[in-house]
Amino acid sequence: MSNAPTATTRRREAQFEALMQSAEKRICENGVGALKARELAADIGVALGGLYNIVADMDDLMLRLAQRTMVRLDAALEAGAASAAAERPVEVLEGIALAYYDFARQNLQLWRALFEMRLKNPALPEWNIQAQLGLFRHMNAPMTALMPAASEAERILVARTLFSAVHGIVFVGLEERLIAVPQEALAQQIRWLVRAACKDLK
Repeated sequence: MSNAPTATTRRREAQFEALMQSAEKRICENGVGALKARELAADIGVALGGLYNIVADMDDLMLRLAQRTMVRLDAALEAGAASAAAERPVEVLEGIALAYYDFARQNLQLWRALFEMRLKNPALPEWNIQAQLGLFRHMNAPMTALMPAASEAERILVARTLFSAVHGIVFVGLEERLIAVPQEALAQQIRWLVRAACKDLK
């Protein structure tokens, strides 16, 4: 018996990909607030009701868009982690932090959308939670090297704190707020922050 996808399955997959591309294009051009169900349905040539045969609702759409962005971010962080030798854990963390900054800068609107999505149902599905937590896996090895005597819970807490600090610098810097670090100095200051944070870890 053949396991080849049916014509209906192929059509649904093509519609889903077209929907994701249309939604990403609208976010890149006008931000996450530009996502309107009726306009997205028109973009891909389906009726409004047909849109909800592709995704369950707008929450589902936004979460799936976030998932795609996180997959790309995960690949960027993996490359950042690989930019330094494993026996130099502080440099590995610098690479991860700078990769995060570069990704945010190069994918500004999609990156912003991760934090600007307003869901009607705040309870996140497990697959989305696991995707978010998975981003921290790149910090596991360097944090273990820097904190060999610490428990896993302690290392996770420090990793999340360090991420929050880097995210804050990147967010304020890219938003060009009055108090922001000038963009031309962001990379240098991110390196300084990581080194300062790691100085007393043990």
